[in-house]
Amino acid sequence: MAGASGTGRDSTGGAATGVGTGRARPAGGARGNPAAEFGFSGDPAQHGAPDDDILHAQRVWDGSLATNRLDDLGVNTERQRVETAEITTTVGVLVDGRPDDVRRSVESVIEQTGAYVLAIDLGDVDGAGQVLRELADLHPERVTAWYVAERPAWRDGTAAWGESRAKLMRLDTSEVHVLMETSVTLDGDAITPLVAAVHEGAVAAGWMGFERDGDNWREAAPGRVDALSGDLMAVRRPAALGASPEDARDGFELSLALRGELVVPPDRLQVRRTPAH
Repeated sequence: MAGASGTGRDSTGGAATGVGTGRARPAGGARGNPAAEFGFSGDPAQHGAPDDDILHAQRVWDGSLATNRLDDLGVNTERQRVETAEITTTVGVLVDGRPDDVRRSVESVIEQTGAYVLAIDLGDVDGAGQVLRELADLHPERVTAWYVAERPAWRDGTAAWGESRAKLMRLDTSEVHVLMETSVTLDGDAITPLVAAVHEGAVAAGWMGFERDGDNWREAAPGRVDALSGDLMAVRRPAALGASPEDARDGFELSLALRGELVVPPDRLQVRRTPAH
């Protein structure tokens, strides 16, 4: 199979705030040809009488509650940023096509968080690899990118999800590795609460969790869960590597293999998801 060049980009810039700002380089002194080294070939109205005092009072009460919730969320997130500032964190992204999603997703991490991005492009499907190159060139202090010739198995190639994710984790040197699919866009800092949950003792934390219902699964309330949606999940990197990520077909399966507590933070995270890839 034809080889592809691997281009690592140094991520030593330090102006961003949020998790991971005290971290080392995301690619750990990036290797010259990780593709070959890791097995790839080559490189939501009330309307009533306006003079209804009771209704007016209720509206004021409801509005105050909503404002307080927003204030609490802002305060909590800022507190968490301070507590997790020294935890090294990287967002791992597999680029497997859908270039518009790639651009929107990676840009949201850069705009909304202080985390670094480590990405592997699998075969430049539909030009997604070129979009990644543009983002890495535009944000060299935040994005480290590798490019390989293998196309993803779910696009008739040879690179399986688990194998590709495992390579990302091994290229990373951070304490916390965030699995993020390009179908996910952040409308706020959804990374810091996840890292804070891991810092507080969870082996992994995600924006959505599931609980067993007999032989089936259903979405779980925030708190401790039985499994996590893998499209946005922060995990202790050594624990993830110890769970044989190569054998997982997706993040849900990987979460089941982890040993330790899985949690969903209490505050709803500002995350949007496009139709599943």
